[in-house]
Amino acid sequence: MSQESEQGTLYVISAPSGAGKTSLVAEMLKQDGKLGVSVSHTTRPVREGEQDGVNYHFVSREEFEAMIARGDFLEHADVFGNYYGTSQVWVRQTLARGQDVILEIDWQGAEQIRRLMPDCVSIFIVPPSPEALRKRLNGRGTDASEVVERRLNEAADECSHAVEFDYLVVNDDFNVALGDLLSIVRCHRLRMQAQQLRHCDLLIRLSEHR
Repeated sequence: MSQESEQGTLYVISAPSGAGKTSLVAEMLKQDGKLGVSVSHTTRPVREGEQDGVNYHFVSREEFEAMIARGDFLEHADVFGNYYGTSQVWVRQTLARGQDVILEIDWQGAEQIRRLMPDCVSIFIVPPSPEALRKRLNGRGTDASEVVERRLNEAADECSHAVEFDYLVVNDDFNVALGDLLSIVRCHRLRMQAQQLRHCDLLIRLSEHR
């Protein structure tokens, strides 16, 4: 059996704006200490309560485009007129240490990640209905009405790409959706390939007592 170091797993999680992805991922991190999250770079303005380096790395458009030119990003996309991108070095180094990593990105970024890192696990989160999505977006109180309408229109296109992902989670009840997400992670960790690395000595000892 192989004695190579265990690599972490990359979980790519996408959802239309207002589906509850950010809250669900935050709770996943609280409940599973083996999960970490990549902090993306973005050119969008800082929202009230956000911190640079915690919610996002906030950079200028010029700085972001310079990073693109240097090949710093594992993926990047222009979403609603703002750039978002994932640091390639940080993700690969963190996975090499055996740490599981969550990427919260849109479907375009997920497509890029699946192409570059086909071993990733991709999950798409959807709201229970269009009406529920509208209510959530209006309830946030952070976007003007025209922005809400634009996000609703974009959500229809985003959800059409859900079938490209490995898993689908419906966020109707928060705790149920959270349980579904954690179950996906736990199930993936129990795959034979990963378990062989973790329990190599045990399996050898057990096989010797025949």
